[in-house]
Amino acid sequence: MKKFYLTAFLLFISIFAFSQGIIRGIITNPVNGQPVAFANVLVLETELGAISDEDGFYEITDVPAGLYNVRASFVGYKTETRFEIRVTLAKPVQLDFELVEDASELSEVVVSSEFSRSEETPLSVRKMNSNEIERYPGGNRDISKVIQALPGVASTPSFRNDILIRGGAPNENKFFVDEIEVPVINHFSTQGSSGGPVGLLNVNLIKSVDLIAGGFSANRMDALSSFFEIQLKEGNRENMETQLTVGASELTLSNEGPLGEKSTYLFSARRSYLQGLFKLLKLPFLPTFNDFQVKTTTKLNEKTELTFIGVGAIDQFVLNKEIPEDETGEDLENRLYLLDVLPVQSQWNYTTGLKLKRFRENGFWTFVLSRNMLNNESEKYFGNDESFESNLLYRYKSQESENKFRAENSIFGSGYTLKYGVNYEYSRYLINNFDRATLANTGQIIDVEAISNFNEYGGFISGTKYLLDERLLLSGGVRMDASDFGKTAKNPFNQISPRFSVSYQLKPNLFATANAGIYYQKPPYTVLGFRNNEGTLVNQESDVKYIRSNQLIAGLEFLAPEKNRRFTVEAFYKKYDQYPSSVRNGIALANLGADFGVIGNEPVISNAKGKAYGLEFLAQQRLFNNFYGIGALTLVRSEFTNPNTEGFVPSAWDNKIILSLTAGKRFEKNWEVGARWRFLGGTPYTPYDVEESALISNWDLRGQPILDFTQINALRLDPFHQLDLRVDKKYFFPKWSLNWYIDIQNLYNYEAEQPPLLVPVRDDAGRILVDPTDPSRYQLKYITNTAGTLLPTVGIIVEF
Repeated sequence: MKKFYLTAFLLFISIFAFSQGIIRGIITNPVNGQPVAFANVLVLETELGAISDEDGFYEITDVPAGLYNVRASFVGYKTETRFEIRVTLAKPVQLDFELVEDASELSEVVVSSEFSRSEETPLSVRKMNSNEIERYPGGNRDISKVIQALPGVASTPSFRNDILIRGGAPNENKFFVDEIEVPVINHFSTQGSSGGPVGLLNVNLIKSVDLIAGGFSANRMDALSSFFEIQLKEGNRENMETQLTVGASELTLSNEGPLGEKSTYLFSARRSYLQGLFKLLKLPFLPTFNDFQVKTTTKLNEKTELTFIGVGAIDQFVLNKEIPEDETGEDLENRLYLLDVLPVQSQWNYTTGLKLKRFRENGFWTFVLSRNMLNNESEKYFGNDESFESNLLYRYKSQESENKFRAENSIFGSGYTLKYGVNYEYSRYLINNFDRATLANTGQIIDVEAISNFNEYGGFISGTKYLLDERLLLSGGVRMDASDFGKTAKNPFNQISPRFSVSYQLKPNLFATANAGIYYQKPPYTVLGFRNNEGTLVNQESDVKYIRSNQLIAGLEFLAPEKNRRFTVEAFYKKYDQYPSSVRNGIALANLGADFGVIGNEPVISNAKGKAYGLEFLAQQRLFNNFYGIGALTLVRSEFTNPNTEGFVPSAWDNKIILSLTAGKRFEKNWEVGARWRFLGGTPYTPYDVEESALISNWDLRGQPILDFTQINALRLDPFHQLDLRVDKKYFFPKWSLNWYIDIQNLYNYEAEQPPLLVPVRDDAGRILVDPTDPSRYQLKYITNTAGTLLPTVGIIVEF
């Protein structure tokens, strides 16, 4: 009996001890990978804390379940604060810190890294953690939607995740996951552009996301608008953990844990059931997607770390040919038009990569080897009648595959850093394209099957230097890139990219920043690999060039770390040159991209110019006294030239004004409510050429109207605005936790104006009517077109 009572007592004690949360982790110096011993770790606004041991490990016990800001500090190092760390009773929180040595001798100069002020990019950097992404109103746990709250980021009111930053096109952004480039982060992406209705990265695995909208470091290449640095968590080193998320459109399973004494893993798989949701909404297209992610981290020895990641997706897009009985009038005509225009589409992509990091006393080497591939297929039959091959309008298949290697050396000294490196890329582009639509313009049908190969290489050197007791930070660098896709591009001296930034501390928490730089980006593979029926690489023959952008940025930043606040204002100017424009219709490709399909699969000339300029304001309140908020206002203009127009005309991304207001409040008993309201100025659009579109010969070739490219973006839509709301409730149990949420997009059901649709007039049997005054033409008419609907989502997240 004594043994029984003793066992029961110990069991009770263990259950009671585990009924409180635990925060544990390791503190290291990111320069040399060495542990930081005897550092202080504090759970802010509590009396809880710990001190790291000789190996850098710490543990804080008896932490009540909830959200906390946790700060690590040590004499001679810059303080780091991690925001909104969620503590549950089911499992310990693994929270690692990296403390950077501080060379300053003046305490008031020391600035903590709450808002991620980077030495190499001291301006235009916005940071979000995983909890901010998860609970974001209207985001539905999707990174691409969440970043729309940040300054300079515009979006479209349709079912898409096009990321438009500072007046740039969607394909001007690059995404890195743990320093490995992942070209595709959205399902159903537009080849040659970007976007797609759903993001494919699982927020459960994400540690943080940095958006760098300007002042790019020299070790980053091939982008003109932004870089996204996405950092995944490291798998739990102690125990296996599982999370199950059930939403209105998808089911997600995540798992992590140790793979031995030196390795950890993360894994996620997701299956959508969007077809059911879209059928319920009576939409004419039915998408289905699947995706997966995996990461392993292995400590080969005290100085060497190996990281592997894998990201992939499979997408299917079919038409909903069932017409609801209650659908009449313009709703019916809109549906019939979309059924006539939208193709049947399938797409898959993946990225795999290895990163080897080798530390030494004053820095580290980084080696990255990766491969990515995108397979995109679509086909369209006239009237969606596949009975006869003669009804085939187009059939398209292409593959983009890239093999990349990058080596970088980072050297850290007293008040300075130096980096240099090289990169090489071998890419393959396959195209199998049949297209009748070109018959009207060129007199022949495109029928091409070919493979193209390209080589690209580059190198860089960059550095930073603190002066005036660390009040003045100078950073700069230069890189060179070259590729064999064109005569001009082969010479690396034609793509020299210098860049320089300065940051000066006017007061303890007030900084003035500025940047100037030249950046290059290669055109999409749809442009580089386009061939005519004779197999000629047409755009290589016309010497297609790297797109060039000269950029200037200046701003002020004020930090209030004691209240977790940040205020910034930045002015920016981007001047584009050598932008590809279509030979067929004389329009710059900058005016295309926010739609499903393929962009750039045609002859182009690198002769368009552009400019984007504006002013950004940001006010950000990280979690403080159970409140958080972010307000962002951008005034922007985006304009491009076109071969058949005089002077600059507004681009497709010319919103003029972008406003986003987000706020949230945590209440007792683990309730949380958040809301976001956004306003975007109306974008320009090009009207249809009614006369050309009505020709029976044209309509039967295309099944859709022809744009009037003599009036490029001559008309403008009305402004768009939307309110999103989210309510969360969390329950914490001894061995598991439960979170349910309601996320409502477009709460007041605002219907945003879209370009009107030009559709054929049909009889009761659905046949297109011929114009009685001109038998060579169909009868066409305009109908209104809107986007946006009330979209509620209910989700359940279980962790154990």
